Amino acid sequence: MSVMKQFLGLIAWLLVSFIVAAIGGLGSVNAPVFYQELQLPSWAPPTWLFGPVWTALYTMMAVAAWLVWRQHGFAGKAKIALSINIVQLLLNTLWSWLFFAWYLGALSFIEIVLLWFAIAATVVAYWRLNKAAALLLVPYWLWVTFAAGLSYSIWQLNPGVL
Repeated sequence: MSVMKQFLGLIAWLLVSFIVAAIGGLGSVNAPVFYQELQLPSWAPPTWLFGPVWTALYTMMAVAAWLVWRQHGFAGKAKIALSINIVQLLLNTLWSWLFFAWYLGALSFIEIVLLWFAIAATVVAYWRLNKAAALLLVPYWLWVTFAAGLSYSIWQLNPGVL
């Protein structure tokens, strides 16, 4: 594969990742204000932390997908792994809408658990193809683990709102 094709592939995966982030971002336009109005657990991070963390995570997700694609293309097990990745990206986007736009605490918690399993499946699938790609998803998996606990806690602390 030529260097130019590899570069264009990286740009494409970054675009996919950040388009997904932007769609999720539309669902969480009111997130900073809404988050401040909620009863939060003492261990909840400040609002300003979410943007930089998600920017880094979406970048790592794109690079991980690119590594798999660059090494294997869309054939065989790579096609399956990259398809699982797309599913987890869609679940990631949906969570923002469920929680921040539609205020569905229970459904958003169920959905983030499904997201957690989709990330796990992506990590396993990537591990078989490119270990570095799988390792790039570990911080994302850990963050979503934390976010699931936070989501559950916020839902429980705000029964009239979520």
